[in-house]
Amino acid sequence: MGTIFNIIILGVIVWFLYQRFVPVKGIKNINAAELKAELNNKGNKQFIDVRTPNEYRGNHIKDFINIPLNELGKRSQELSKDKEVVVICQSGLRSSKASKALKKRGFKEVTNVKGGMSSWR
Repeated sequence: MGTIFNIIILGVIVWFLYQRFVPVKGIKNINAAELKAELNNKGNKQFIDVRTPNEYRGNHIKDFINIPLNELGKRSQELSKDKEVVVICQSGLRSSKASKALKKRGFKEVTNVKGGMSSWR
């Protein structure tokens, strides 16, 4: 009985880690250097920063609007599904979560900035 329980627990842990860290199909990941190129070629893009308002006020990139991760569900209608969405946070974890949420809401082109503001210079 104990062995079956251990296998189930191990399976849940593996599933959780898989869901958490495996990239979602259709989400592009870029680094800070690639973001600079994206900002020079804004075109048909919209930029969102999913950090808290205090983090955003402390330091942000000019072209990014602040939509905190906890508000993204109710504010995603402010974004156009026809434009690429570039998402940033402090380290890349919240923006990855936000990117997955946007993809599930039907956004076709979603780009996550790996390393977030911590890697921006």
